[in-house]
Amino acid sequence: MKNENIVWHDHQLNKEERSALKGQKPCVLWFTGLSGSGKSTIANAVEVKLSELQKHTYLLDGDNVRHGLNKDLGFSDTDRVENIRRIGEVSHLFVDAGIIVLSAFISPFREDREIVRTLVKEGEFIEVFIDTPLEICEQRDPKGLYAKARRGEIPDFTGISSPYEAPEHPEIRIGDGLTIEESADVIVNYLHDKHYI
Repeated sequence: MKNENIVWHDHQLNKEERSALKGQKPCVLWFTGLSGSGKSTIANAVEVKLSELQKHTYLLDGDNVRHGLNKDLGFSDTDRVENIRRIGEVSHLFVDAGIIVLSAFISPFREDREIVRTLVKEGEFIEVFIDTPLEICEQRDPKGLYAKARRGEIPDFTGISSPYEAPEHPEIRIGDGLTIEESADVIVNYLHDKHYI
């Protein structure tokens, strides 16, 4: 229940003014895909390219956020929803600051991703689907998580014992045939073409 004693405080500087100082249009690049799909690796490559273009960014990564802001959450469906809700709110704050925020999270449920989309203005949420097939992710298994999940050691593991709902209409789809460099170029070119940078 919302506390009636809490009132929104308007500031003198607004998002448009903060964005103009940075010479960019803020947005959320929301990287979604299975564990091991390459979300964080590609997001990192995109951030490096944007930095070289002197753009202001911040990368939010699933594992890193669970060490701090979301360290109290597990991996049940309820906790996954709350994990994405919090990240959505943080991403919204970054957008208001005029930043291009890169959020790399499995975010398995379509409804949760759509809720994050509603937190920002139209055109400020760019869903980036890293469409790597499950069998490829399992072969990579960089953290050994799929092997543990197959042995029943990790309950509620996305793609094995918990569902992943792939985006139906992502703004950007990255297929498995592209290199990290090519994938990053696709995303940066999208930002150029749509006048975010």
